Amino acid sequence: MACDITSGRAKQCKEFLGGVQKLYLFNYLENPFTVTDGVATAMNVLLTDAFEYDLVGDGQVLVEDMVSDRATGTTVNTQTVTAILQGLDVATSNEMKAVANGYPQAVVKDRNNNYIVVGYSEGIDFTVNSTTGSTQAELNGYTLTGVALEGALGAYLDETTRDAFLAIVQAN
Repeated sequence: MACDITSGRAKQCKEFLGGVQKLYLFNYLENPFTVTDGVATAMNVLLTDAFEYDLVGDGQVLVEDMVSDRATGTTVNTQTVTAILQGLDVATSNEMKAVANGYPQAVVKDRNNNYIVVGYSEGIDFTVNSTTGSTQAELNGYTLTGVALEGALGAYLDETTRDAFLAIVQAN
């Protein structure tokens, strides 16, 4: 049966770091990667531009909540990515409007050098919060919260696909 458990997992060393270092956004493309058993093994040749957002400090996170419902026979993974961008400016505000209005997809790089696909099937719906902060020590910038619904946990880019993807990234 396809849903039978096939392995366990040993205790892991205490060597992992939490958080996300980079967010890469790209415009919606059907099947941006070839995914097999949770691994992106190739990139769609039509994926030619992705945009890098450097993330600094804590609060940058990807959370995946996979929930099964016995009554409906469904399993849904809600992917939520939160990114904090310091500083307000006109150019970024205009770009954030495009992010909120579109159906972008993403790859996040976590602090353990994993590259994980977000919004693979239907893209991501983003909420953009722009704030000046109320005290001098508070955030002046943007908080992006993106939510995508998927049938599986996010795929990890293999080394070759990661290198091909990074070659099309437009760095700032």
